[in-house]
Amino acid sequence: MKYFLLKQIVAYLSGNAQTIKHIKRLDNNLIIIEFNNKNIIYIDITKGNSTIFKSENQLNAKKDFNAPFDVTLQKRFINSKIEKIELYNDDKIINIKVNSSSSYKKLTTILQLEFTGKHTNIIILDENRVILEALRHIDEFSSSRVVKVGLKLDEIPKQSFAFKEDRVEDIESYLFEIYKQKELKNLENVQKQKIQQLDKKVKKLLKTINSLPKKEELEQESIDLYEKANLILMNLHTIKPYQKILKTFDYGGKEIEVDLQGAASASKYSNDLFKKAKRAKQKASNIGLEKDNLNEKLDFLNRMIVNLKNANSIEECEFLYPKKERNQTKTKKAQQYESFFFEGYKIMLGTSERENIYLLKNSKASDFWFHLKDRPSSHVIVQNSKKAIPDSVIEQAALICAKFSVDFTGNIEVDFTQRRNVKIQSGANVLYNPYTTIVVKI
Repeated sequence: MKYFLLKQIVAYLSGNAQTIKHIKRLDNNLIIIEFNNKNIIYIDITKGNSTIFKSENQLNAKKDFNAPFDVTLQKRFINSKIEKIELYNDDKIINIKVNSSSSYKKLTTILQLEFTGKHTNIIILDENRVILEALRHIDEFSSSRVVKVGLKLDEIPKQSFAFKEDRVEDIESYLFEIYKQKELKNLENVQKQKIQQLDKKVKKLLKTINSLPKKEELEQESIDLYEKANLILMNLHTIKPYQKILKTFDYGGKEIEVDLQGAASASKYSNDLFKKAKRAKQKASNIGLEKDNLNEKLDFLNRMIVNLKNANSIEECEFLYPKKERNQTKTKKAQQYESFFFEGYKIMLGTSERENIYLLKNSKASDFWFHLKDRPSSHVIVQNSKKAIPDSVIEQAALICAKFSVDFTGNIEVDFTQRRNVKIQSGANVLYNPYTTIVVKI
């Protein structure tokens, strides 16, 4: 972080912070400090990208941190009175000196925040600048500047150049803007990562679709196999065991050669050909359905990519396309639908007619069912055991139904009712009453 910004931050805090009400580590390199009057700042001490920022919404800890550093941090600084905040040694180092009263005596502690390239760190010092704890402990083998508990902290060598002087108009607004830009960059990275994963799936699915045999080719293969099997049956009395070629006449009277592949039994070989012909005929009749199912899956993936591109937060991205947990792949493959989790509720989405039918047949009477009003759409089921579900869950389920059913934006009407009110007519076609209509914007 630039020197002139740190200088302005120190001036801002000196005039607005008298006590530290709360302090805690939220992530590996991130701490939150709440001063008096709920004035909160965040300090990210990531090497190469250290910064201070503010956020409109309070950030939560990703896990509980209970290392000696965290224990000392909270013991020494929670409910402490600030004696002085300064830029230390005219460098990119902020010192926050506090006094806290214990049952024995008044303790003076210094929180040293270093934004100095390779020395970037958070160090807790006593009044004699002896190290009490540090975020990063550094031994003599790693650096000439040792950071170890119990040692007096060496000074960072002074820079030979002068820091550039500049100024922002409103430092508090600037700190909010730092977080907005940080989150925007993080959002772009998450979107890029997840879209790349989906692009791989799209390419794989397209390859599968393009490799599917044509219906006409399978039908012709079936005809050819039936004809070959029948010709062998008609000439069984002339075929010897392990004979390789049968010379005979086809149904048009033309002399042909039939490859027997040196089979020990011509009768068994002809039966095998009949079975292959039957399978080819069945595959020809089902290939259209298989292709439709794959194309519906492709539509879902493409809609997921569009929805991720339009996501406004990392939380929305993680909701739409969460990271896979260990052993989740096998579970996903066994599911006949796509699933989402929101406020403790499981939301299930049918991405094809086959999945819609599965959801209709396997949902409970108390579950809630969602569908676009007066137009074809995916079916959405919210698992539920009560008479009602929260409005926030209703809106989220309706949004999922709309986002994965249409390719345009605007206000979309979505009908919903409990599953007990939905009567299956044929396939995924249903009649339902009573119902409620909600309008969602996508």
